[in-house]
Amino acid sequence: MDPFLTLLHSFSSSLSDSELSSLKFLCRGKIGKRKLESVQSGGELFSILLEQQLITSDEVSFLEGLLESIKREDLVSQLKQFVEEAEVNAADDQPDVHEKPIEVICENVGKDWKMLMRKLGISEVKMDRIVAANPFNLQEQVVQSLREWQKWKGKDAKVTDLITALRGYNMNLVADRVEQ
Repeated sequence: MDPFLTLLHSFSSSLSDSELSSLKFLCRGKIGKRKLESVQSGGELFSILLEQQLITSDEVSFLEGLLESIKREDLVSQLKQFVEEAEVNAADDQPDVHEKPIEVICENVGKDWKMLMRKLGISEVKMDRIVAANPFNLQEQVVQSLREWQKWKGKDAKVTDLITALRGYNMNLVADRVEQ
């Protein structure tokens, strides 16, 4: 699932009726009157803004302006955090020497991946986000959580740390395979 759509959904569910009315009012110059009248939720409004490419995951200034206008600084800060994380992720998208250990871990860790991630220091919130984005794909949850760990650690992400964490949870067979 697209993280930007997830963010918009959370914004939508936190908007009051009066805030939605204010947002619709602010969009009058951009969206036709008939379309605006049919909008019943923030999600519908965001869908129209996406369709008209007034907001995209790369261009959020219009959305930021709307949220500032209705005095939802909490949502503005979430949006800014999303943009910062997206920039970091874009910089880290190159393949990396850790890909082979990630593959081995993904194939062998299974449902105990959260214990491993806790040992590596990944927060529950990040793990929950990963599960929400990949609800029915255990292997993808493991891949994304390991990539999250790599991004978080940066140059300090060492294969030896993975092996130590695996051994810390008696996943010695997996640790041996990673060493190979």
